[in-house]
Amino acid sequence: MGLNETPSGERVTIAFFGVRNAGKSSVVNAVTGQKLAVVSDVRGTTTDPVKKAMELLPLGPAVIVDTPGIDDEGELGEMRVAQTRRVLRGCDVAVLVVDGTRGLTSADEGLLSEFKARSVPFVVAWNKADEACAPVPEALDARIQAVSAVTGEGMVELKERIAHIADKPVASRPLVHDLVPAGSTVILVCPIDSAAPKGRLILPQQQVLRDLIDHACLPLVCRETELAAALSALREPPALVVTDSQAFGPVSKIVPESVPLTSFSILMVRYKGDLVEAVRGTAKLDHLHDGDRILVSGGCTHHRQCDDIGTVKLPRWLRSYTGADLQFEFTSGVEFPDDPSSYALVLHCGGCVLNAREMRSRQRAAVEAGIPMTNYGVTIAQVHGVLRRSLTPFPEALAALDV
Repeated sequence: MGLNETPSGERVTIAFFGVRNAGKSSVVNAVTGQKLAVVSDVRGTTTDPVKKAMELLPLGPAVIVDTPGIDDEGELGEMRVAQTRRVLRGCDVAVLVVDGTRGLTSADEGLLSEFKARSVPFVVAWNKADEACAPVPEALDARIQAVSAVTGEGMVELKERIAHIADKPVASRPLVHDLVPAGSTVILVCPIDSAAPKGRLILPQQQVLRDLIDHACLPLVCRETELAAALSALREPPALVVTDSQAFGPVSKIVPESVPLTSFSILMVRYKGDLVEAVRGTAKLDHLHDGDRILVSGGCTHHRQCDDIGTVKLPRWLRSYTGADLQFEFTSGVEFPDDPSSYALVLHCGGCVLNAREMRSRQRAAVEAGIPMTNYGVTIAQVHGVLRRSLTPFPEALAALDV
């Protein structure tokens, strides 16, 4: 996979914040070497977050985000500020752009406090270095890079600082290869139904396949309808079977109990978030009652099919499993409540298009609100009676079932 094909969820997200007219958009354009953002002297020109996936040297694959001013005003301004705060929830590196001729504002100081509270690595771009600038605060001296979006001064150094502090939380997390020895056979069960993208595999399937190939394993890909034949064709049982969660029912009946079985969705929540926390959340499934509100949240914004997993199948399975008249609400993409306390349970997809910081932020919001949050794959395994089996490759998560 080349740099240009790197999925957005695997790229470092670098977001530029600041007050209106600090020169955020001009700095973004200077850093990227492109006219990514519209620039003008009118306060509040940037009205929505502007995103661009690109290669930012010397860092590599990145998503650059230009945000509206954090000090925006009025009813629309409040909505823009809310969008900016959503970006902060999932960024790996924050760049605070300060108008150096004015110095830090109270809004800037509020952003710095939020960066620290969320443990977001940050650098301060002290913009307009070509003009007479205010004194640099001593406490921030090590964090500040003087720049000029007009002359280009300090832009190389700013990019080097960003690359140095960039948080790559997923890089050290294995996806699947740590579960099986090199040279072993792994069966990947990829159903082809009305929801399957035509002519390609979905992203988690692609990523698991590539991870196995990269680590000298022997992946065998089939549909659930050919799974029995695939097993019979092998001289020895596979080291692992990974299935699409929707096929857990039939697949668990075909795969011998002696063969480890899990799902793409369970692998993804371990990769991007906290699998143990997702397993703990399943305890709530046995304590749901009529009228309970369930939030079903997906990371991507794909067109929903007639038998969509999140909006159709999961609600159907959960109503059958609990026997309760449950109320379901749905969000997708960046839409996720900062405070999910009005829900009895949150169900989330594997988050393949989200970065790890965004996934952990969403799980943390649920924990802080005291609301159980679990994962599509974990939930589907539970309602089909195979959760314990699907967690056998993950001892720590398995132990959480008995706590």
